[in-house]
Amino acid sequence: MSMMMRQAGVVNVRAGQNVTVVEPVNLYGCTLDDEVFVGPFTEIQAHTTVGRGTRVQSHSFICEYVTIGARCFIGHGVMFANDMFREGKPDADRASWGRIVLGDDVSVGSGATILAVTICSGAVIGAGSVVTRDFTEKGVYAGNPARLLRTL
Repeated sequence: MSMMMRQAGVVNVRAGQNVTVVEPVNLYGCTLDDEVFVGPFTEIQAHTTVGRGTRVQSHSFICEYVTIGARCFIGHGVMFANDMFREGKPDADRASWGRIVLGDDVSVGSGATILAVTICSGAVIGAGSVVTRDFTEKGVYAGNPARLLRTL
């Protein structure tokens, strides 16, 4: 039996000032602005930017082509996914994957799943929510699929 082993680690990451990363992590090809915190057991993939002062808690997965604004909070075990399986299977063509954009001051509760959407600044996403569409109004969203509970 043959097996290929690859080490998790930090490869080709552009990091600003005062960035904290708690190992083990798998970070590659991403940009972490000043004062970002990344907790352990987190993966942040290529072509992703994490804005100034954002905190990413442990066990989160941030896929390719995600832009997270400044001062955001990403709870434990948050999953970002932008391959929408449009053909009924994984799509190897990265160019066809959706893009995910979070504005500034967005808080995402633990265990939430964020699909290929845009979330406006100041939104709060409840724990365990599944975000399937864009949110353009500052408010609290929760559920599966997530919906507006109240404006802020």
